[in-house]
Amino acid sequence: MLFALLVDRAGTGMWAASSVLYFTFVLGLDAGRIGLLLGAAAVAGIAGSPLAGHLAGRFPVRPLLIGSHLLRLGTLGALLVVTRFDVLLPLVAVTCLGDRAAKALEMLFATRVAGERRGTYQALARSTANAGYAVGAGMAAAGLALGTTEAYRALILANGLSFLAAAALVWRTREPRAEGRVAARDAGATGGAGDASGDAATGDAATGDAGPGSAATGRTRAPSPWRDRGYLRFVLLDIPMNLDDSVLAVGLPLWLVVHTDAPHALVPAFLVVNTVLVVALQLRVSARFETSRQAAAAVSVYGLTMLVCCVLLALSSGTGPVAASAVLLGAAVLVTGAELLRSVSSWELAVSLAPERARASYLGVAGMAQSVQKSAGPLLLTAVVTAGGPAGWLALGAGIAALSVVQRRCAVRRLDSVLAPPAPAAPSPSAAYAG
Repeated sequence: MLFALLVDRAGTGMWAASSVLYFTFVLGLDAGRIGLLLGAAAVAGIAGSPLAGHLAGRFPVRPLLIGSHLLRLGTLGALLVVTRFDVLLPLVAVTCLGDRAAKALEMLFATRVAGERRGTYQALARSTANAGYAVGAGMAAAGLALGTTEAYRALILANGLSFLAAAALVWRTREPRAEGRVAARDAGATGGAGDASGDAATGDAATGDAGPGSAATGRTRAPSPWRDRGYLRFVLLDIPMNLDDSVLAVGLPLWLVVHTDAPHALVPAFLVVNTVLVVALQLRVSARFETSRQAAAAVSVYGLTMLVCCVLLALSSGTGPVAASAVLLGAAVLVTGAELLRSVSSWELAVSLAPERARASYLGVAGMAQSVQKSAGPLLLTAVVTAGGPAGWLALGAGIAALSVVQRRCAVRRLDSVLAPPAPAAPSPSAAYAG
């Protein structure tokens, strides 16, 4: 499965590095149409995670993941022959939808395979994914150096073939017993005791509200994440806990170019620093935050790390080239540290806060946090934060730090409810009489 992830991300790295240039130099699209393409793709990607989670609760994950890979193979293959913008728009949107669905299914598949060692698996997956992105970006750089139409088309074809190879590797991987469809059927067969354990996790831990399908009602229908206020609160708060992605990809480069005297050649170093540190440190960081409560604590550390990163970015404005370069590289290290913490906390809490027998649909909803951030984060960074100058960065850091405290408290309260031992049952009148 890790090898399939490596192949998939290598292809994605090629696409990320070459897609905008392909649309510009091969298809001749202007900046406005490219922006519309990317915006439509981001919106479609938001629907990918919950759709995948909904389907995974009813069908085996392995064929769904294979289908997501083959869907992207088909849409990218069509891009090689399509030139009309009205056809390109849905093709790119469906490609992004398949991409986000595949990531959600990979998360669910890994949760089932790794079990209690999911933190270690997540660390290996993160390191593998970053290595794949680096390989793909390197291959794209070689193709882009040629600058020919054939080179651009070869990169897209290679990306499509990476999805075919990933699908073949997933097909060779055995899927464990499903937690959604099968577990729900088993819960119905076992009766009220199974319902009590499953539905305890669906209540709103902050308010004590019972979740849908509680044991008191006798219903065995799997709970819905869309009616679980506690889990939806976690997903909503998890959106700003993913902003490190936009800070690294958009905020740092834009701030360097517009507001500092640092050399523009420093921009690629941000990605190099990020890739090297993630590959080298992800396992170590994951080992420090293995349990659910440790993952909740990591949220607060994430907020503090992002606050210090934003303070450094605010201080980099108005300094000389050497000082600005040093400060910006320090900010790149900090935002990478925040990414390492976020990958641990978001993954572990998304799993731990979800009821086991409805985990597929819950994880699908949890995946929306990253998709929404990818859509709104760049706009927030460009239109608000960097436009506000140093004060914009200070406000962003303070906001993330404050929300991280709220996220940690809500997660701990829900964990207290979910993981609390069940209260002892009162003896029945007949048992008391017999005693």
